[in-house]
Amino acid sequence: MEKKMHTRKVVIVGAGRVGSHCALCLMFRHLVNQIVLIDVNREAAEAQAMDLQDLASGLGESFTIRAGDYSDCADAHFVIMTAGRSRKPGQTRLEMLGATMQVLDGIVPQIRDSGFQGILISVSNPSDIVAEYLYRTMKLPRGHVFGTGTALDSARLRGIIGREIGVDSRQVNAFCMGEHGDSSFIPTSHISVGGIQLREYLSMRKGGEAQLDFDDIKKQVKEAGSRIVKGKGCTEFGIASIVSQIIMSILHNERAVIPLSAHLEGEYGESGISIGVPCILSDQGVEQVLEIDLTYDERRAMRRSCDIVRENLDKVFPEA
Repeated sequence: MEKKMHTRKVVIVGAGRVGSHCALCLMFRHLVNQIVLIDVNREAAEAQAMDLQDLASGLGESFTIRAGDYSDCADAHFVIMTAGRSRKPGQTRLEMLGATMQVLDGIVPQIRDSGFQGILISVSNPSDIVAEYLYRTMKLPRGHVFGTGTALDSARLRGIIGREIGVDSRQVNAFCMGEHGDSSFIPTSHISVGGIQLREYLSMRKGGEAQLDFDDIKKQVKEAGSRIVKGKGCTEFGIASIVSQIIMSILHNERAVIPLSAHLEGEYGESGISIGVPCILSDQGVEQVLEIDLTYDERRAMRRSCDIVRENLDKVFPEA
């Protein structure tokens, strides 16, 4: 008999700093009523659960937060994959591939064998290779397995542009595409401010047309994660807010457009890889990958980024 899914139950694999902050954001946004933490260090998972339960009690909120095991995935609506070793200062996300795969090889079969049929959101790096690995091994619908991809990069991009032109970042519509890593790119042809195309907006500002240095902006976006890792050892708050935004969009059926690492089936002329592209999120997960019109240079950047992801994916699936 098929087990009924609990639509407000989330299992977080990895009870470290990223996993615990994902739980915290979900609690603050009142998105779930049951959170289960799974970690190879059961004692650490139990301690995180107790600490978060104290937070809930202190706020007068009612949440069930506990440590668990992979059997808890069977009736979960969401599994959030944060497992993997922390990125070291100076290390690229692609250089984390070997260590991350060693961890995932012991985890994924247990999630699959639990009978999990919900939505799997991957945070682990390298984001795009991990997302494709999970898609191929979990055998779930493509809309149910995806990575956070360039969603955090895009949030950083909007913040930087907002500061550069002196507007609230919520007025900026901009996103990054491609690999969540060094080969990502900014489709500048699709940036707008308050619904006005960026170039037109800048030309209307007092004092005439202003210019944005997108080489510098691109550099700031790409170096943001490295600077945080160098200063404090990991990134945790920003990505946790992205995960909670994704879950909120799904639970509320918002049909929000968010750039995620989704499996491609011919979009942008690419197949067999997952990479950061704008997606429509509904209560079914990734309902549609949006194939936007790119300029010649943007298409070249997309192709280059896909080639880099594919080259590294071949290390995981050499026979494919």
